[in-house]
Amino acid sequence: MALEEFVHQLAEYVALLVNLLAILAIAIGSVQGAIGLTGLLLFKADESKLMPVWMSFGRWAVAGLSFQLAADIVETSIAPTWAEIGKLGAIAAIRTFLNYFLDRDLEGIREREKAKAEAEAI
Repeated sequence: MALEEFVHQLAEYVALLVNLLAILAIAIGSVQGAIGLTGLLLFKADESKLMPVWMSFGRWAVAGLSFQLAADIVETSIAPTWAEIGKLGAIAAIRTFLNYFLDRDLEGIREREKAKAEAEAI
């Protein structure tokens, strides 16, 4: 077996494993989110309880996209095609937007909790 063929085969197995991690992360986040939302709907919880469920789901989704991006980088490192490069760019863009909005939401939650704590201290 030539070295190039071995590296190509290894990259395929690594990409497959990392894709599996992406699927697991998204599945765990989806199940966790569904359970959280169901609980909120059944107990008619207020909107403030929704944000932690949403943030947890967002973190899992970002983790899944990060693993997907890593898998695509491994796959395109051997013999990239324009289609693979385009897919990699799209995933990178989606992940960047998700991270931006997740960080913005987390900062908003922190500010609201800080304001609430200050109001209670008065």
